Amino acid sequence: MGLSVSIKKKVNGFILDARWEIGDELAVLFGYSGSGKSLTLQLIAGLMKPNHGSIGLNGKTLFDSESGSNLAPQERSFGYVIQNLALFPHMTVHENILYGAHGLSRTERDQRAGVIIDRFQLAGLEKKYPAEISGGQKQRVALARALIRRPAALLLDEPFSALDNPLRVEMQNFLKEIHREFPIPIVFVTHDVFEAFAIADKIIVYVNGKIAQIGTPAEVFTRPANSDVELLVRTRNRLLQSVESAQYDATYE
Repeated sequence: MGLSVSIKKKVNGFILDARWEIGDELAVLFGYSGSGKSLTLQLIAGLMKPNHGSIGLNGKTLFDSESGSNLAPQERSFGYVIQNLALFPHMTVHENILYGAHGLSRTERDQRAGVIIDRFQLAGLEKKYPAEISGGQKQRVALARALIRRPAALLLDEPFSALDNPLRVEMQNFLKEIHREFPIPIVFVTHDVFEAFAIADKIIVYVNGKIAQIGTPAEVFTRPANSDVELLVRTRNRLLQSVESAQYDATYE
């Protein structure tokens, strides 16, 4: 069970060749911008078609080049949040969340919306418009909309990149809380080394369209598989060494 990906895609001379699988864990696709992370999400979601390979979710085939299977995006059970969140400015918070519940009965939509609004700390904001709420509240609305249909997996493409650091940390912690309540595969794209280390159960490192390393944060950051991965994690490791050195000096002053 879980999400399995084995895909090849050529786009404007760039070649993506990615193979990995995850269970009900929070996996971070980590690497420089342009390394194929967001393209992978689009292929998983069905917004683009791989040239070759297969994609499976909980034992169900979503795409397979050999058999010709290729489910439409609306037939794939994913919640999907992109960088700009794509909230509708003319819709209220309540309406934006309900938009994610297409296909459910009115009674079920209203019931789920009430539960998820409370859980996502949005009570009292139901009639407000996106322009009237804070950045963190917008993030929670986008996540609530993605999860209201109880998808089998969640795809997040740098959803916190526009937030300042304190709010970003708050949303990272909130995401980990939500994952405990919704134990489904979550794929989170980032090129931020600190964010990757902070939230991941598993890190999948992308370098130039290929997978350079897969492992826990501790494995990737302490035992990088090659010089490309070492360069990616160097910033975080240098800062950690500086902090530890400062703490040591303060102890023995």
